[in-house]
Amino acid sequence: MATHGGPPTVTDLDVGGVDGPRFVGRRRQRVSWRSTAIAAASAVVFFGALGWIVVNAPGWDAFRESFLDPRIFWGSLPDVIKGFWTNVRLFLIAEVLILVLGLLVAVLRSLPGPVFFPVRLLATAYVDLFRALPGVLVIFMLGFGIPGLGIAGVPVEPFFWAIVTLTLLYSAYVSEVYRAGIESVHPSQDAAARSLGLSRFQSLRHVVVPQAVRRVIPPLLNDFIGLQKDTVLVSFIGVVEIFRTAQIKQAATFNFTPYLAVALVFLVVTIPLARFTDWLVARDRAKAAAGTR
Repeated sequence: MATHGGPPTVTDLDVGGVDGPRFVGRRRQRVSWRSTAIAAASAVVFFGALGWIVVNAPGWDAFRESFLDPRIFWGSLPDVIKGFWTNVRLFLIAEVLILVLGLLVAVLRSLPGPVFFPVRLLATAYVDLFRALPGVLVIFMLGFGIPGLGIAGVPVEPFFWAIVTLTLLYSAYVSEVYRAGIESVHPSQDAAARSLGLSRFQSLRHVVVPQAVRRVIPPLLNDFIGLQKDTVLVSFIGVVEIFRTAQIKQAATFNFTPYLAVALVFLVVTIPLARFTDWLVARDRAKAAAGTR
């Protein structure tokens, strides 16, 4: 029982009984509601102040006319969405190739022994090269340079070279994700497989790589979010996709509002994928924490 005035505390109650957990639950609920209210109020104040500053800026009227024209927005949105399907095709084709090439490079970099040193050196040089070069530079060099050589039988279609450049660029990053997953598998797994008579390649295929792939799915999704956005870079070599479509609309209307339509499409597509990635990461952490108990 309480020996002092005022509301009871947790120590005053029989926590092992009925009233104690109910009191703690109500207290936590009040704290949660209060935190939510404070967060909502601070957000309203912050964004309200930011909006007031923007709409009272000296150039607000010109900005609204150039970037927020509703007539041009709704007029350009159907063509922008239609152009986005080219980005989707680029993304899906390149993603499959990246998954395969990235895994191959990661396995080559993980081969042990001095006999595989040249293979590891070439794989490392590939990763270092394409991680160091700006993506736009690679797209220009391959998209314009290789077709410009005029070699018989070499494709000249911009769409083909867009897939090639995106695959080469992102395979370098994805291979490092795969390699981190391979190195996270404990060496005892490989040793146990070898003791059962499996070769090095059989151990990689049946034991190490499957475990590594399961562990790196969330980081891979993060890389593919970046790939989805970087498909707009291929507009520089003539692929008519969502960004190029917006450029054409902007040139026809002398207004930048079509770019707002591009931003809206990417927000609608990318944010759910980002939240799904966060959910996968949280689920993996919860499983890991449960496994250590």
